[in-house]
Amino acid sequence: MAGLPSSEPLAEVIKEVLQNSDQTLAVEKINEFLDKQNNIPLNIAVTGESGSGKSTFVNAFRGINNGDDGAAPTGCVETTTEVTAYPHPNYPNVVLWDLPGIGTTKFPANKYKKHVGLEKYDFFIIISDTRFRENDVRLAKKIRKMKKKFYFVRSKIDRDLQSEEITCKSNFDREKTLTKIRDNCIQGLQKEGFESPQVFLGSSFNLHDFDFPQLQETLETELPEHKKDALLRTTPITSLEIIKKKKNAFKSKIKYYAAASAVGAAVPVPGLSIAVDVGILIAAITQYVVGFGLDVSTLQRLAARINVPFKDLSVTVSPLAAKRVTRDLVVRVLSSLAGTAALMATEEGSRLIPILGIPVSMGVSFITTYKGLNHILDMLTEDSERVFKRALTPQSDASYS
Repeated sequence: MAGLPSSEPLAEVIKEVLQNSDQTLAVEKINEFLDKQNNIPLNIAVTGESGSGKSTFVNAFRGINNGDDGAAPTGCVETTTEVTAYPHPNYPNVVLWDLPGIGTTKFPANKYKKHVGLEKYDFFIIISDTRFRENDVRLAKKIRKMKKKFYFVRSKIDRDLQSEEITCKSNFDREKTLTKIRDNCIQGLQKEGFESPQVFLGSSFNLHDFDFPQLQETLETELPEHKKDALLRTTPITSLEIIKKKKNAFKSKIKYYAAASAVGAAVPVPGLSIAVDVGILIAAITQYVVGFGLDVSTLQRLAARINVPFKDLSVTVSPLAAKRVTRDLVVRVLSSLAGTAALMATEEGSRLIPILGIPVSMGVSFITTYKGLNHILDMLTEDSERVFKRALTPQSDASYS
């Protein structure tokens, strides 16, 4: 059909569905294709010496508070004694691996590579809460030999600023202090043979502050193309720019959902097209709600993190935010959109027209899904912006995922 996006995998799905008019198989095959696109694996290793804040970083990156169910255990002593996988709560294909501190008795530096299986990770976050020490440097050099990416993160910056402010009192200068910390880390790494090391300053309790947004941007730039989408979906919302990037990523996939919708319209089974359309819409909208952090569990964690009642985050307008996305809800929202209900009726009716009915129905189905998803994506983007602005106060960590 003219106007549909072409790709070999999608073409194979279309061919198979057209050859079999089984409604269940059609929906199953289409969802299988879309699920595959949304579940590319990404393995992120987080490592460093004992007490550097690895586990807190793992929790913060996944939008989980310390002490929550599924959180990596934290404490002032070494709490990571084994290589531990922590899947993202909403995207289990993205896993953060909390690696034991290098140089511990159980994981000596000279056997660390073998013990933790460094080869399986896509990139590494090396964390230190002071300067980067000998073991951090040794690990970075091992990773460099493997031609994998690694990033130095200087943690607990909020603690250092607070200490410096108490010490310097009226002479305290935030920017000068940050520059001094960063330069000290960079100079130490340069002495160890790293020509132009990037050091990102951060606090796992204030992801929106310091250098975490720059780290996000660097990771996005340097990851292989097929991994970038997986990273962006799970990236904590630390700025309005991240919301914009998520929207653009979701928007780029709408044509594929619309194409799959058109496939359902091509099968001459009464009611199939609407069933396929709604199933596709539920899958897409659920991705939007979760990706923008508008699902109930994420909003509850955000409320707990910034210490406000859950109802105080009820600034959303879309009927799809903070709700379970169901068939009835999707149909109700679509019916309220100008022109969409008429298009849905036209689509089903055109299937009864001999010869030309199916192509017309496919075109209408594509347009209906395309327009509907774009409108819903706009609504949910605005809701995400409202929640972020509501959460952004000087005392709160306005980041969530």
